[in-house]
Amino acid sequence: MSMFGAVDLSTLAPKAGASGAPDAPSAAPAASHRPPDGGVPAPLVVDVTAGNLRDVAEVSTQVPVVLVLYTRRSEPSTKVAALAERLVQDYAGRFELGLVDVDAAPEVAQALQATAVPCALALVSGQPLPVFQGTVEETQLRGLLDRVLQVAASHGVNGHLALDGDAEAAREPEETEVERQAREAVERGDYAAAEEVYKHAIAQDPTNESLQVARDQVRLMARLDGQDPHALLAAADADPADVEAALAGADAALALGDVDAALGRALEAVRSHQGDERERARLRLLEIFALVGTTSPRVARARRQLATMLY
Repeated sequence: MSMFGAVDLSTLAPKAGASGAPDAPSAAPAASHRPPDGGVPAPLVVDVTAGNLRDVAEVSTQVPVVLVLYTRRSEPSTKVAALAERLVQDYAGRFELGLVDVDAAPEVAQALQATAVPCALALVSGQPLPVFQGTVEETQLRGLLDRVLQVAASHGVNGHLALDGDAEAAREPEETEVERQAREAVERGDYAAAEEVYKHAIAQDPTNESLQVARDQVRLMARLDGQDPHALLAAADADPADVEAALAGADAALALGDVDAALGRALEAVRSHQGDERERARLRLLEIFALVGTTSPRVARARRQLATMLY
């Protein structure tokens, strides 16, 4: 089974000793990394974003963390995520499962250097261990998880999570009615219905940025549904004058986790077009800003570039 390249995440979590290769984490953590007697107070399953990746890496100094990267646009991908979510309960807190929706958290996918989904890696004292890429069966995944636990234990990371209720209760925050309705629409492949759910919710709460980001995410999923991102990139490069192809290329880059390319392509579409086409490109760029995260330094730089172009 093929593996993907792992990146050094040593800046995200403390570790003892020198950093090692992906298949050889650093030396066993110091005593301060040992979990409290009642277990590590962290959720069994967590949705990983750029905002909490550091916290997840910190957990990995005490309990191994298995990150599963997936996209809701792919049924095999969601099945792998669902399988991992089911199996984590059988391990009774011996590892934390981090689910990375690469469409919702492209910066995380880029940081982890994931080249395709579904895939998984483990964090042990902040160091990444490639686990698998592609689909896996239950028996195969159990064997891989057992191996992760063995490697983690050999490096002194063998704590457990403080379980309080079932895995779903440990997840924060709970799914809202709006999120439920939108999720069910997406699972049916009805992205228009999911967008309408968020539009109605935004009308009731127009200052809620999370609702706006969720709406933009659904729009991105609809545009990419059934599309090959690499083919979209090739089409954009073949005809730079086609604004729709250019913006589809920006979408594709974002879906593949290349935030800089997504921003660059959208900015170029704004720069090289006029009138209505420029406005479409500007609005798409604003959506990408929201999806990447308005606090991202890369978004801040892109905003300055956009302002220079327009004014």
